[in-house]
Amino acid sequence: MTDTVAPLRGPLRLVAQSVPLDEATLDGVPLTHLLPADGGLAWVRDGDGLVAWGEAARLETTGAQRFADAGAWWREVSAHAVVRDKVGVAGSGLVAFGSFAFGDTSGISRGRRAGSSVLVVPSVVVGRRAGTTWVTTIRESALAPTPQISPTDEPVSPEGVAFADGSTSGAQWESIVSEAVRRIAAGDLDKVVLARDLVAELAAPLDARAPVRRLAEAYPNCWTFHVDRLFGATPEMLVRRERGLVTSRVLAGTIRRTGDDTRDLALAGSLARSSKDLEEHEYAVRSVADALEPYCSSMNVPEAPFVLHLPNVMHLATDVAGVVDAGHETASALELAAALHPSAAVGGTPRAEALALIDEIEKLDRGRYAAPVGWIDADGDGEWGIALRSAEYDGARVRLFAGCGIVADSDPEAELAESQAKLVPVRDALAASEDDLPV
Repeated sequence: MTDTVAPLRGPLRLVAQSVPLDEATLDGVPLTHLLPADGGLAWVRDGDGLVAWGEAARLETTGAQRFADAGAWWREVSAHAVVRDKVGVAGSGLVAFGSFAFGDTSGISRGRRAGSSVLVVPSVVVGRRAGTTWVTTIRESALAPTPQISPTDEPVSPEGVAFADGSTSGAQWESIVSEAVRRIAAGDLDKVVLARDLVAELAAPLDARAPVRRLAEAYPNCWTFHVDRLFGATPEMLVRRERGLVTSRVLAGTIRRTGDDTRDLALAGSLARSSKDLEEHEYAVRSVADALEPYCSSMNVPEAPFVLHLPNVMHLATDVAGVVDAGHETASALELAAALHPSAAVGGTPRAEALALIDEIEKLDRGRYAAPVGWIDADGDGEWGIALRSAEYDGARVRLFAGCGIVADSDPEAELAESQAKLVPVRDALAASEDDLPV
């Protein structure tokens, strides 16, 4: 059942105007340093991207029709909007930021808001791409004056951070992994992705700007995001649609870095040859290619993955690309994200069997973890990542998430160690000092 909050009361007529900013205005200022005290909205990678604040319109929806509801709402908003775009690059003009629940019932046990999928049309957007910086103002019915753009105050660093087990302890999660391996060996399925959480209690409500800034600085090659109390730095692009070209970065197969360059180079080689990790990766790539194929006239799926090096881990990665065919020119980035979710990289394969096993044994409400997060414009172009290396917060309580792909050769102890490595980015972004880190 779908429960849609705050539907349109008749046509909502938004006016959006994008104008270039003088480069000197924000010379050397990271986009994340513009975010307001409430955290605002962010989608940033390697210095480029979008940050925003204010709220011109908002949709919240839950249930199995959440993507369809959001897509229909956005088409209506876009159809009635007036867009005056003097910049003409991806992300300028009318845009909405969004994040979605992982499953049809995600978050329901923790209250309605926790399970809501959301699209937010901000009042002000500042964007930067390939040397071009701009500001977009959005309001109802009339043009808004271009605001003064300047860095905000320094965020308050988290204090008194105390970490504790979430839904399961490490030992309990290893038992869950063992059960999954048993089911795979029995032929019930080929792969399942299992997640676990870690809880952080802070001495005061979280100022999300602090971890968002730290993540953007420490992981510049990831997409750092903040949408409606969900933040993180994901290395995985679920789908990008730009002027008819569709791309997706698939990650599956992981090994932890040691910090020793020579040792890490050897580990990268072993990852690239690992039959267990290559099997896991193949399932993930196939699921993405199969989901995109109906929308594309041509596709490029590399035969072998490359190794993506991040500060804490290395992944097997494959970039899948396609051209939208004539019959699906109106398929938006959000529609493509809905078709892809959940891929084998976050669910498993076969999809139905993997999701059923997750519901049965995982003992975790994922909320919006491992689901699409990103932005969309009035033409349907946009970028949707997978909310990995992420956390949801409510006041002074933060839930961190990590997941691992389980196949027949998986070792529970090794999978636990991998999950701990994947918790490092957000864990370190919250910790004010090494004394705060969990043992």
